Amino acid sequence: MGRIAGRFARVETRRRAGRLVLGLLAELPRKNCWTIAEWAGEKTPHGMQHLLCRASWDADAVRDDVRDYVVEHLHNEDAVLVVDETGDVKKGVHTAGVQRQYTGTAERIENSQVAVYLVYASRCGHAAVDRELYIPRSWTNDPDRCRAAGIPEPAVFATKPDLARRMIERFLDAGHHAAWIAGDEVYGGNPTLRTSLEARGMSYVLAIACSAEVATGAGRIRADSLAKRLPKRAWQKLSAAAGAKGHRFYDWALIDLAEPGPGRHQMLIRRNRTTGQHAYYRCFSPEPVPLAELVRVAGSRWRVEETFQSGKGLAGLDEHQVRRYPSWARWATLAMLAHAFLASVRAEEHARRPAPDGLLPLSCNEIQRLFIALIVRPVHDAAHRLDWSDWRRRHQARARAGHYRRQETGGRVRPAPLSATV
Repeated sequence: MGRIAGRFARVETRRRAGRLVLGLLAELPRKNCWTIAEWAGEKTPHGMQHLLCRASWDADAVRDDVRDYVVEHLHNEDAVLVVDETGDVKKGVHTAGVQRQYTGTAERIENSQVAVYLVYASRCGHAAVDRELYIPRSWTNDPDRCRAAGIPEPAVFATKPDLARRMIERFLDAGHHAAWIAGDEVYGGNPTLRTSLEARGMSYVLAIACSAEVATGAGRIRADSLAKRLPKRAWQKLSAAAGAKGHRFYDWALIDLAEPGPGRHQMLIRRNRTTGQHAYYRCFSPEPVPLAELVRVAGSRWRVEETFQSGKGLAGLDEHQVRRYPSWARWATLAMLAHAFLASVRAEEHARRPAPDGLLPLSCNEIQRLFIALIVRPVHDAAHRLDWSDWRRRHQARARAGHYRRQETGGRVRPAPLSATV
């Protein structure tokens, strides 16, 4: 927290941000302004809501501090930048960027809000270093709606690959280095993103669809058709990465492509040894690299899923109850900071104090439990708990009375909100 202290105009705001970050790390059943404020010892949630909505501080500057902090503690020359999106299911139509769209969280089309994240993955650990909220065309075509949700002007539509390129360029322009870029089909199928990475000399392994056409000496051919022509000797058994239950072995094949321009263009194919299912990747590197290195990068893409899982489960990344864009950016940034703290402590513990025989190394989950139980140890007396019970019931009574008045007058009376819109 001392690292980001200069980003806050007032000491009260800085201290409250610290309490919010600790609350994000706490083992609360739900994490929002109400539960965190009560846990942190505050009398009402208004201060936490003010921090996310109206207080004077720069979330983008804190985001840059988080990026520098992650690279400093997890730095490795072979690090991979992994880009992916995640969605949060929402109700209503007023939350910034919300619409009916596919989200992998629900694995179906839902009313949801989608954000794209950039994750720094190295042998030391992994954590998110940047975030961008996806604003659909249904929003950018309605300036008044964007303005009401606090979306910065001008609200210009940007695809998810556009957002990925924006974050990668920010990372590189800040003077940081990563050996590779990895992503799924959404990003591998976008030629503009691939071209921009090649122009900067950035190596990548990006997934593509089976129907994607690639350039060969015999012309453009679908990826799945090209895979069927491979002889048995073209396949090699290699591990994508070590998992909780052992190495994840697949069969792999590599084909040189006839793409114009400098550098090495190849297509990597992964075959499941049990089902025979194929996955396809477009690869680029300024210099030739061995198959094992491409397989390592392809396997590292799953680090982003682990980051989402731990960021949501340990730091409340997906539990925000906010509507406006500035509040979302502030919550997401502080949640990224909380998770980055766990990842950096884990890396330091593994490097300096290896686990003795018979014990697994400390995980982020275990570090969170020990940190809250042994270091923070919030203790509140019965009077604090009872005061919060009275406050909640009084607030809920006003809200219910407002709903009844609206019903009696045919909807002409606006009910009292359940919580301040942030």
